[in-house]
Amino acid sequence: MLLVRPEPVPPNYEDSRWSWFQNCLGALDGTYVPVNPPAADRPRYRSRKGEIAINVLGVCTRDLKFVYVLSGWEGSATDSKILQNAIERPEGLIVPHGHYSLVDAGYTNGDSFLAPYRGQRYHINIWRQGHMLVSKEEYFNMKHSAVRNVIERSFGVLKMWFAILRSASYKDSNPYYDCMLLSP
Repeated sequence: MLLVRPEPVPPNYEDSRWSWFQNCLGALDGTYVPVNPPAADRPRYRSRKGEIAINVLGVCTRDLKFVYVLSGWEGSATDSKILQNAIERPEGLIVPHGHYSLVDAGYTNGDSFLAPYRGQRYHINIWRQGHMLVSKEEYFNMKHSAVRNVIERSFGVLKMWFAILRSASYKDSNPYYDCMLLSP
């Protein structure tokens, strides 16, 4: 089954990467899926990267399993706007009290979402190149980056399995918002 119920990181978790994030349910991010809308609608679907695509929000567990997926937003929609819509939906994204998901700097830090420190080095490849940590914020960002990439890997596996997600599909001009969710 594609969608599963997430289990929070327990105390004294044996995986040293995730043990820093007790009660974390997983990670959340957006990805672009190419589409081919009618010519009149193309500007709305142009992403910040210049692609014509839809922006898909995904939430996954630490073992690469999707918990929630919301698709259909134009490529020009911001990640934070899509997350806000997912939370406001009648049967939308619910993060139980006391738990959270890891997000990148495109999202706002909050009770249910833990973002990295802004203005600090973040991506794991920076430290692999031998750069020294200079602050506790950079250390946190290094740990955050090491586990948050689980959502990037999940999207990568999904796009590898389903080639239709890598090439433009036709999109009609009527807006749609498809949502897959495992209810609590």
